[in-house]
Amino acid sequence: MTQRLIAGLAGLAVILPGIIWGGVYAIAGLVAFFLLICLEEYAGMAAPEHKRLALAVLIPAGMAVHLAAVWWPMAVPVAVAVGIMAALVVPMIAIPDVEVAAKLAMRLGFGIVYAPMMMAPMIWLRREPDGLALVFLVLAVTWLGDTGAYFAGRFAGKTPLFLRVSPKKTREGVVGGVLLSVAGACIVKQVGGVQMGWVALIPLAVVLDLAGVLGDLAESLLKRAWGVKDSGWIMPGHGGILDRVDALLFTAPLLWGVVLLRASGSR
Repeated sequence: MTQRLIAGLAGLAVILPGIIWGGVYAIAGLVAFFLLICLEEYAGMAAPEHKRLALAVLIPAGMAVHLAAVWWPMAVPVAVAVGIMAALVVPMIAIPDVEVAAKLAMRLGFGIVYAPMMMAPMIWLRREPDGLALVFLVLAVTWLGDTGAYFAGRFAGKTPLFLRVSPKKTREGVVGGVLLSVAGACIVKQVGGVQMGWVALIPLAVVLDLAGVLGDLAESLLKRAWGVKDSGWIMPGHGGILDRVDALLFTAPLLWGVVLLRASGSR
């Protein structure tokens, strides 16, 4: 537990200054840094026998999606489409075994969408008038929810949540995560000035937290199917970076959708 806390605090010490004082391009740089690690971890899980080939597709395609998200958001679908084309064509040419090539192509195509596309909303959230507060909102709800679930599950967890996918997750942990997520959202609202009323904020925090639980379970499903315990080793007690952002990959797009609805409702 101590190792987990130290690693988490060290991670916050790295990212918080950039989030607070760096603006959109600092967020973009942080996302790019973590995205590269996530792509490396994903390649190691999804294609351990063809990792170099996987990285030769995933890194250029993933960074193209990222750069489009930063500089030209309307081009993101084009970048994703071209990346998927490469994911389909490169294994077909490079691997003689048709079945192996097809499986790798599908895994690479999914990898181009999974991290690069689902991280992009972090950049778009920061561009909003209350962008800094929105970024802190999604981070607080996601990571405090994970923390609340961990401690509630550790000390009070008895009822498995989804045994065949993640044996350690419990329903009691989910409740603890929801409570801490709501508390975090309230603090961000009070301190950071999210442009959202309390009546909307609290249900949103609950929905975001539950989405984060699904994101965590989704990555657990992939790891279990591929026979991997952790996506990486970079954060002692936590696993890899992908293990830390799996919930965020669900919560950030969902919050971005709420922001778009907010914008359309104000017109």
